Amino acid sequence: MTTTDNGSPLGVRIGALQGGSADLAGLAGKAVLIVNVASRCGLTPQYAGLEKLQERYAGQGFTVLGVPCNQFLGQEPGTAEEIALFCSATYGVSFPLTEKVEVNGEGRHPLYERLVGFADAEGHSGDIRWNFEKFLIGRDGNVVARFSPQTEPEAAEVVAAIEAQLG
Repeated sequence: MTTTDNGSPLGVRIGALQGGSADLAGLAGKAVLIVNVASRCGLTPQYAGLEKLQERYAGQGFTVLGVPCNQFLGQEPGTAEEIALFCSATYGVSFPLTEKVEVNGEGRHPLYERLVGFADAEGHSGDIRWNFEKFLIGRDGNVVARFSPQTEPEAAEVVAAIEAQLG
């Protein structure tokens, strides 16, 4: 495991979708909504809501971070170029995307090792249940909220949690 800090999810090294580093350390001091994403999932339209959050709050110290994952019924099979084109052309995604990683199992990326211990409002912790599970990282670098895959990005509880971090 390659890390650069004292336990914050933002201290983990992960590649950017199209090469180089995603520079999570550069997100320190921001509120970050980390979401495992997929292009061929019934929840894929959530990209639109994620982009709306990005547009609405980016100027206030917030970003969405999309983490492509192909572990759920092969719903993110594309190459980095295909994923980038799909996200840009279909949803106008402007937020950063990381390299494709595994979020569960023996190959779980260290980023998700640091996230999965945090429980959502219903008490679920542990393995990621499906595409579009969401984790909100506070400005202090700690996980402050977890939302189920079915929770829409613009749901009241997500917006309230983001605004609490930006306030």
